[in-house]
Amino acid sequence: MQFGIFTVGDVTPDPTDGRTPSEHERIKAMVAIALKAEEVGLDVFATGEHHNPPFVPSSPTTMLGYIAARTEKLILSTSTTLITTNDPVKIAEDYAMLQHLADGRVDLMLGRGNTGPVYPWFGQDIRQGINLAKENYTLLRRLWREDVVDWEGTFRTPLQSFTSTPRPLDGVPPFVWHGSIRSPEIAEQAAFYGDGFFHNNIFWPADHTRRMVQLYRRRFAHHGHGRPEDAVVGLGGQVFMRKNSQDAVREFRPYFDNAPVYGHGPSMEDFTEQTPLTVGSPQQVIERTLSFRESVGDYQRQLFLMDHAGLPLKTVLEQLDILGEEVVPVLRREFAKGRPAGVPEAPTHASLRAVREVSAA
Repeated sequence: MQFGIFTVGDVTPDPTDGRTPSEHERIKAMVAIALKAEEVGLDVFATGEHHNPPFVPSSPTTMLGYIAARTEKLILSTSTTLITTNDPVKIAEDYAMLQHLADGRVDLMLGRGNTGPVYPWFGQDIRQGINLAKENYTLLRRLWREDVVDWEGTFRTPLQSFTSTPRPLDGVPPFVWHGSIRSPEIAEQAAFYGDGFFHNNIFWPADHTRRMVQLYRRRFAHHGHGRPEDAVVGLGGQVFMRKNSQDAVREFRPYFDNAPVYGHGPSMEDFTEQTPLTVGSPQQVIERTLSFRESVGDYQRQLFLMDHAGLPLKTVLEQLDILGEEVVPVLRREFAKGRPAGVPEAPTHASLRAVREVSAA
């Protein structure tokens, strides 16, 4: 099972002192966080993609390419790549290039994002969001798997005898997670292709997450990719920790209360009760995260959001120390207990290449 972190790259004032980092500071902080993730033994660093303030990660492959050059083991991913407003040809080229530079340590999560105005900025219609996701991904898959592509669809100009370059490393395209919070059509898309399904459940109750993942698992089996438990599932989560839970609650409260995404809404107590947000001791985080398996079954990837809402870099790095030293080692051990032998591991470039070699033999 893989453990890691994801960032949305928000530039948010620190509510305790009113200071807002510059875009330069925030970008550099994201890099420092990724490097710290590898240092403390995490498996994955994922960055979002946004094209509007207060967010800065408009070019994920630029950032991930830089991080690739400064890391050795960390899997580099996205959370998410906008399949609806990016040209699938450019996605195919950019992520294949990143895959080569990172020696295969790359996968990506595809999604529609949560910013409605991004559609007209890139010449698209939000009312076609699901159809764009379906058609663009169909083309992306072909570009990675066929050396020469002829294509005619609804949303982009036709392609005639087109070859995307560079070709995927070792002939193995990056593994794709389809990210969705509420759209069964995306769970169906992931299941149809036998890809991964990532439910970023940071704002949703466990029952909703359970229903979405169960739908994906049933459809995965329906489309002939194996048993429901063979499906590849990832989850999101949010945590803030201190040795004493009272200290964690006291320190995080001003950040929660003023966060752009949920500040001035439900109380932190209500939010932690109804969603995966856990504010407390490392042991509380361990127990809460282990409970996710009760809703979705054995799964492959757990990512945490830890650097949002104006939290200063020093605090985030302290959180990563706690996560890497006290939480993830226990989670690895406990999730392994009782895990059926047939449950697949999280896909990597090496494992996908091995499958390809066996199929070609």
